[in-house]
Amino acid sequence: MDLDVFVMTHRAEWDRLDHLLGRGRRLTGAEADELVALYQRTATHLSLIQSSAPDPMITARLTQLVARARAVVTGTRRASWRDAVSFLTAGFPAAVYRSRHWWIPTAVLSTLLAAVIGWWIGTHPEVQGVIAAPDQLRELTRPGGQYETYYSSNPAASFAAQVWTNNAQAAAMCLVFGAFLCVPVLWILFLNMANLGIGIGLMSSAGRLDTFLGLVLPHGLLELTAVFVAAGTGLRLGWTLIDPGPMSRRAALAQQGRAAIGMAIGLALVLFVSGVIEGFVTPSGLPTWARITIGVVAELAFLAYVYVLGGRAARAGQTGDLDASERSAEVPTAA
Repeated sequence: MDLDVFVMTHRAEWDRLDHLLGRGRRLTGAEADELVALYQRTATHLSLIQSSAPDPMITARLTQLVARARAVVTGTRRASWRDAVSFLTAGFPAAVYRSRHWWIPTAVLSTLLAAVIGWWIGTHPEVQGVIAAPDQLRELTRPGGQYETYYSSNPAASFAAQVWTNNAQAAAMCLVFGAFLCVPVLWILFLNMANLGIGIGLMSSAGRLDTFLGLVLPHGLLELTAVFVAAGTGLRLGWTLIDPGPMSRRAALAQQGRAAIGMAIGLALVLFVSGVIEGFVTPSGLPTWARITIGVVAELAFLAYVYVLGGRAARAGQTGDLDASERSAEVPTAA
């Protein structure tokens, strides 16, 4: 595309749009229709220039024009409780549902990895000796040892807040680092599964695996599911860089990135529930079966939330992305 010819051809339209925007609310009906048409054409011009012949000055001017025109055409809009309800009942569960082909395999493979690490450590005393000295291992695994007192070492409220903060940070890292070709996400997953596997291996070697699972399962089912969803979303985001599909790489990454931001907010709420269970239920005096039942109910409730509400919203066209009216116009990419 010859940029100079393109600018000369369309400069009058841009100047006219700028003039109409300067009129504010003093537009006739015909002028308002003209403004909408010029806004649509200018948005297309901006996309063409960005993709074919990017020029900083022209791009800056057209970006400003399109933003001003969009504000006039669509009007300003404030977030409301209705938006929050829509996000929680449709946008977030739909995004989780649509990414299930990423996070379910992630969950299965990660759980198998933790089980293998646990078996390896539990059946190889020499590996346990590398982890810590024998007296330290006994202190970790004995009745009333560090594995058990960890959950009651601080007041329940502050412990729940600390756990929620740490887990939310881990989930956010999985989401953000997915853009780095998936490698950091895999490393974060490995560290989490290695820690879980070490606990399984050490407690099983001490004959106290049932105690360990009774402490981990009440909160761990929901907590690990949230981490797996975050990791799966991060991996999907990283894969978008490699294979953006029919969209341009920039547009595909923007779409997945916007959905990932919403996912981070939703997962923070899920991890808050997990943190409350870990802070108040796990160290409580309830029988082991009761604590595990609470964890199982919380996990089943989340899965039902994703597959019932999320599946319905996804089939209705929800993606977890912004509404079309809130996104920048895109020029279709030829196949």
